[in-house]
Amino acid sequence: MKRKFIISIILFFFIFKATCQNVTITGTIKDSVTGEGLPYASIIFKNTTIGTASDENGYFSFSAPVGKKILEISYLGYDTQEIEVNPGKTKQLNISLVPSGINLNEVVIKPTKEKYSKKDNPAVIFVKNIIARKKDNNPYSHEYYSYDHYEKMIFAMNEYTPKPKKNGAKGKFNFLTEFVDTLETGTTILPISEKEKIETIFYRRNPKSEKHIVKGSKSSGVDEVFSRDGVQQFLEEVFREVDIFQNNIPLFLQRFVSPLSGIGPSYYKYYMLDTIKIDNKACVDLGFVPFNSETFGFTGHLYVTLDSTYQVKKAVLNVPHDINLNFVSKMTIEQDFKYTNDSTRIITKDNITVNFKLSEKSKGMYAQRLSIYSNHSFNTPSSEELLVFNEKAPVIMQKDAYSKPDSYWDESRPEEATRKNNNSVNNLMKKLRSVPVFYYTEKFISMIVSGYVPTNKDPLKNKFDLGPMNSTFNGNAIEGARFRIGGGTTPVFNKRLFTEGYAAYGTKDKKMKYDALIEYSFNDRKTYRLEYPIHSLRIEHMYDLNKLGQQYMYTSKDNMMLAIRRQKDTRATYLRKTELTYTREHYNGISYGAVIRNLREYSTDYAEFNRFNADGTITPEKSYDMTALELRFRYGKNEKFYQTRTQRIPITYDALIFNINHVMAKKGFLGSSYNYQRTDIGLQKRFWFSAFGYVDFIAKAGKVWNKVPYPLLILPNANLTYTIQPEAYTNMNALEFLNDQYASWDLTYYLNGNLLNRIPYIKKLKWREVFTFRGLWGNLTDKNNPMLAENKDGLYIFPNGSFTMDKYPYMEAGVGIENIFKFLRIDYVWRLNYRNNPNIQKSGIRMTMKLSF
Repeated sequence: MKRKFIISIILFFFIFKATCQNVTITGTIKDSVTGEGLPYASIIFKNTTIGTASDENGYFSFSAPVGKKILEISYLGYDTQEIEVNPGKTKQLNISLVPSGINLNEVVIKPTKEKYSKKDNPAVIFVKNIIARKKDNNPYSHEYYSYDHYEKMIFAMNEYTPKPKKNGAKGKFNFLTEFVDTLETGTTILPISEKEKIETIFYRRNPKSEKHIVKGSKSSGVDEVFSRDGVQQFLEEVFREVDIFQNNIPLFLQRFVSPLSGIGPSYYKYYMLDTIKIDNKACVDLGFVPFNSETFGFTGHLYVTLDSTYQVKKAVLNVPHDINLNFVSKMTIEQDFKYTNDSTRIITKDNITVNFKLSEKSKGMYAQRLSIYSNHSFNTPSSEELLVFNEKAPVIMQKDAYSKPDSYWDESRPEEATRKNNNSVNNLMKKLRSVPVFYYTEKFISMIVSGYVPTNKDPLKNKFDLGPMNSTFNGNAIEGARFRIGGGTTPVFNKRLFTEGYAAYGTKDKKMKYDALIEYSFNDRKTYRLEYPIHSLRIEHMYDLNKLGQQYMYTSKDNMMLAIRRQKDTRATYLRKTELTYTREHYNGISYGAVIRNLREYSTDYAEFNRFNADGTITPEKSYDMTALELRFRYGKNEKFYQTRTQRIPITYDALIFNINHVMAKKGFLGSSYNYQRTDIGLQKRFWFSAFGYVDFIAKAGKVWNKVPYPLLILPNANLTYTIQPEAYTNMNALEFLNDQYASWDLTYYLNGNLLNRIPYIKKLKWREVFTFRGLWGNLTDKNNPMLAENKDGLYIFPNGSFTMDKYPYMEAGVGIENIFKFLRIDYVWRLNYRNNPNIQKSGIRMTMKLSF
């Protein structure tokens, strides 16, 4: 103990002596327009290793020896600046960096404290002229337009520095140092996912068509546990190609207001900073910041020619530090433009760099999506190239696109996209998977994500998957504990022929349930049976519990997360059903299909079939039969969804979706107990309000045209769980209302924090408001009302607790807050009418978990 103390004193002495010869230098690194701190800028004495990096607010502090030196400050997207300092005399530095290639005098703007006026402001007049002319040089105004596109996307661990073991022992992951790369700013990163694509795009204005010919595509990395096509669809939506000449810029599944939007002068403050030259043309550096830095806007610079064309030569966009955007601590978009002799605008580079963070203290992830555009042409394509417009698919993969050799990429990759460390992510993944702890962790995560467990370790040999695992155990009031096991074949078994099924057992009802299907696809499947576009013929036979008036649109009915309910879900029958289904989907968004269905529905003690006879007596029936034909039509052009094995999870609802179904059956035909005709139509769309959020709108209507018992009527969808479920009524009971015609609506308004962002202290939480209003107008015509004596014959007595609606629709309204802890949404929902019905819930709290930007 004494020896340790002496050693500590000696060590402290030497540290103190060395420190006495140094001086602490502090300061801030800021954007020259916005005055915002630039996080993680590099500050280093030239030709030395002495330096540091700024923190998340742009602040830095480090110790330096006395004497004159050159301090070099660098940051991605900004000019490197060199300053002569004399530690001992210079102790506080406030440095403003300007965008790359632009020389400006130091300008510091503090938007929250200055007096700004739009009236007679030359910067506002200038930007209005740009906005008025932005359509004049649109490349898509030509009859034809083609170009080559190279895209590279990297995800990496930010500021990666390997930590050696204390005892000097060799660690399992020491090889990671072989794959570390260094950015221009000096920041070290460890790439863990890398994607590259080379394609040629052909555009035709009339009739409008755009085709992508993918010549080469490769990807590798830790995200291989997800669906390749699903990840690509998701990333293409998250990192959309930015068009600053549109009013709204889709990015991170949000909508940002463009600095050249029609409402730009009311949303942004503009500043004419300086006159500089780009490509030997005099340009104005136009700076801009949003009035409210928490909203979805940008800070940055536009470099615009000082002539009557108002051509944008360069754009640099950043997100404000205070923006209500999850996980993004910094983002820079840099775009370069050139112009043809007829003043047509051509983009040559689009570079997005993002720092993602789960928390302020974490180093986070670095991401980059670099796009290089070349070989632009407005000439009529050759006769061979014109044939591409006859292709049905918008994206055409060349046969060898996924198998290009490394030499192809070395020759085709632009110099700007070449990493300093050429050791590939593919090699990294091979080494990682050789470590057992990583291999089994990856397999476990893959199971959680997909819900299925492969029966062979080698994906190229795996013919059958077990699952979905989240449906293995559930429970309800009728079955008690429900156990289920299932699975299905993969394209390795057969690219066109698929089988799937499950078996389930309830400990309370002691009944075995099952489902089995065989599907033949008329085109080869790559990963999933249901991948887009479907063209298949399927036969399915099942026997299971049928919960009346309860449907869950985007999850399995057996998902264990739905096991907890606000009341007993006893409104159920048993259903035996066989279906033959034909489905055809087209790339233009049109899909259609036909189903031949034979079913027998069995009554239970909870949903009895007590049939009225003509003489007024009642006969209990065990079941009824139905053989029906259903015709389906759907239109949903440009839908964006993440494809899983069993579902399509919408990424956005921007596409207009229209669908119509009609079911028909004739009494006596193939055993049908009733004549039956039912028609349903639906409409769905998301409406963006630029800076003011967006509304998801769903409308439906339907009618049963015949006299039928209550199981065949329209049963509104009731949500008996404590989760938020789309297209379901939060405070309605199952079978509470029975109708034979209806019209419904579902409105959800997401304000993106526009109200809460204005409240001091509350705005720091970055909560976002959600308002909901949904309702259903329903009616039961006399022919289907068993209360009327003249219509009783053949109808079933309504279950206890079932009612008809009067002239007023059922309505619910809710207020919610999402983005709580960045993943939780909580709604409080009120039932607005029919509040005197027995055993109902008048209001309640519902919640869901969802990660969003």
